[in-house]
Amino acid sequence: MHKIIQGGGVAAPVAGKIFADVLPYLELPKDGEEEITYVKVPDLQGKTIKEAEKILKENNLEIKLEENETNKEKTITRQIPEKNIEIKEGSKIIVHTD
Repeated sequence: MHKIIQGGGVAAPVAGKIFADVLPYLELPKDGEEEITYVKVPDLQGKTIKEAEKILKENNLEIKLEENETNKEKTITRQIPEKNIEIKEGSKIIVHTD
């Protein structure tokens, strides 16, 4: 009696291994996970902290101020990450003032 082997029985385990190795690099959401959304970092330099907070909120981003910074009218001189960089929605932008 001859044993019949079909292609699917041989290919499925190999394909499963390939997908298990490749899919994490594609950053696709797994079952039950939310899809990751990316946004471009807006240009905050020259804006006040108060203005930057509003802009970041509109872009689903958060602000991280220098330690002990409370004056919302200070002008932003530097930001990390820089403008136009794509980052995950909900990320924090670090701002430095004058």
